[in-house]
Amino acid sequence: MIRRRGTLFVVSAPSGAGKTTLCREIRRRLPDVRYSVSCTTRVPRAGEVDGADFRFIAEDEFRVMLEREELAEWATVHGHLYGTPAAPLEAALGQGHDVLLDIDTQGAAQLRARYPEAVLVFIVAPSMAELEQRLRERRSDAESEIARRLARAREEIALWRRYDYLIVNRDVKDAMEHLESIILAERCRTARLGLTFPDLEVTT
Repeated sequence: MIRRRGTLFVVSAPSGAGKTTLCREIRRRLPDVRYSVSCTTRVPRAGEVDGADFRFIAEDEFRVMLEREELAEWATVHGHLYGTPAAPLEAALGQGHDVLLDIDTQGAAQLRARYPEAVLVFIVAPSMAELEQRLRERRSDAESEIARRLARAREEIALWRRYDYLIVNRDVKDAMEHLESIILAERCRTARLGLTFPDLEVTT
């Protein structure tokens, strides 16, 4: 018999590097991977669905969750609050389900402290010029917001060595295959498995 606790996969990236697209696609390719829906106080972007992409809540509700210690991690990102509800995350891991989290570097650091066995993956664009172009192509942010996101991106990229894996997102298809390979390989890591072979004597 093979018994395993679920693995927590934490994906971070500067705004515009493509992590949301990659995380959405990995959920299609590996439907057995659970996706942890974060809470945020920002307003939904075009196409985002409450309860699927994020739980969009008021700041007062977020503060109550903080006071009750209901969040596994939380951070202020670009002026808005983000956090991961702890109860559903812990329940999924305990049942043996792998869980995917799409969060910033602050939240990733908190989760690494809480779950040392978590797998951290950092996504970057090929260059700052490419990152800026992607942000501008969104046509959803003012010039001042783009400048703030680029400044924050430089701070985040400086932290890449704190992660277990680095994926340079030059091509979405290639980056997707790299992320999928990481998840599949980590599932086979012997340290994560509890094996019982009643009729087999294993010697070393």
